[in-house]
Amino acid sequence: MPKRLMTFVDADQEAPDKRPAAQRAVDFHEIYAELIAAKADAQASRCSQCGVPFCQSHCPLGNHIPDWLKLTAEGRLEEAYALSASTNPMPEVCGRICPQDRLCEGNCVIEQSGHGSVTIGAVERYLTETAFAQGWVAPIRPPRERGTSVGIVGSGPAGLAAAEALRAKGHQVTIYERQDRAGGLLTYGIPDFKLEKHVVARRVERLVEAGVVFRLNCEIGRDVSLETLRSRHDAVLLAGGVYAPRALEVPLPQAEGLVPALAFLTAANRAGLGEGAPPPALSAAGKRVIVVGGGDTAMDCVRTAVRQGALSVSCLYRRDRANMPGSDREVANAEEEGVRFEWLAAPEVVRARKGVVSGVRVKRMRLTAPDAAGRRGVEAAPDEGVELKADMLILALGFEAEDFPALYDAPSLKVTRRGALRVDPRTQMTNLDGVFAAGDAVRGASLVVWALRDGLEAARAMHAYLKSRAAVDPARVAAE
Repeated sequence: MPKRLMTFVDADQEAPDKRPAAQRAVDFHEIYAELIAAKADAQASRCSQCGVPFCQSHCPLGNHIPDWLKLTAEGRLEEAYALSASTNPMPEVCGRICPQDRLCEGNCVIEQSGHGSVTIGAVERYLTETAFAQGWVAPIRPPRERGTSVGIVGSGPAGLAAAEALRAKGHQVTIYERQDRAGGLLTYGIPDFKLEKHVVARRVERLVEAGVVFRLNCEIGRDVSLETLRSRHDAVLLAGGVYAPRALEVPLPQAEGLVPALAFLTAANRAGLGEGAPPPALSAAGKRVIVVGGGDTAMDCVRTAVRQGALSVSCLYRRDRANMPGSDREVANAEEEGVRFEWLAAPEVVRARKGVVSGVRVKRMRLTAPDAAGRRGVEAAPDEGVELKADMLILALGFEAEDFPALYDAPSLKVTRRGALRVDPRTQMTNLDGVFAAGDAVRGASLVVWALRDGLEAARAMHAYLKSRAAVDPARVAAE
């Protein structure tokens, strides 16, 4: 008998088991358990199978969510995984770190009706982990080799997604990564309690087995020029991300204890990879920590500081909770772990004593009328400010583009007014023939799921470009 669907009226929403805050706050293991088969079945069967699936339309990858939920509910797990993987090169990553509460689950029809959304992310993770365990994740085997060569700069989500798609089409792919491990933000920017690194390494190993070559510790513009890459490959993809931290708009003293978010997270992740404890300047142990910012990076910082043994952890955000850009689920996790949030608060003066940060004077803010996009602005409130003590101030205000023409030693490479790489939206190509760009380097700092989508779009454009070219020069291919 077919499995009964649309059980949301009778079956309650049930999230994966979460370790107690006191237990999880002392280590860096993932906080959510895997769904068991019965729970995945029950949650998938709650899907309303609506005619207009808002969950799908609000997923940047356009995942066929109702369809693979239906297959899951019917016990057809291998088919459900195959459908999930047909649009998403890393479902198990998105299942862990996507802000589903702002995307698919937040727009689920039964969530809007008050029954609680289907736990889409947990089912997505369950399907892929089951597929790996059962051997359903097939190796990448191109139907034929095309004799074309592609160079990809950056091994973050956009670069990895493009590499898989291009290799599957039969192109030879080499990835150039300036760090000593592949994965980009997935490896060095996202803490283990959200994404353990073996999950990323498994995807990298799959690409290596497919013949993708990784050139680590190789920085374009320093170790090899972009022009050299253009001569070595038939097409090049720039997918290096954006890593320049946004500045705090108040004067900062020359003092120890002022820490950029990415430097803090990278040091913590390297420690998790077995490279030793973070240096004292990048460790929150025994310190009063204040994090400035309201996005997911800020949440990663406050929760990392808790796990490192900070005396106290506070987060300053100039808007209120309802207008915070980060995931509300992550805010709730941070609160459970002991983080204090100062809403409608912004640094006014950073204090230092004897060359070390000692505190922050905070001014109170108030919201103004929404702008054309519906986002409310802020202005200083007339209230008197307050003084907060701190030994470490972590700046998590977001990231901007680096100077790409200088970084890649390519002065003719064109960028937008905000410094992002300029591409033709129809072809994803920059102003340099055969040089494409994707991910945060084009879009600006955004979600991993958007980087995956951009990498796939660039791969499609590059495949079309390579197909349209004349026969490849054998000497050029041999150089690779």
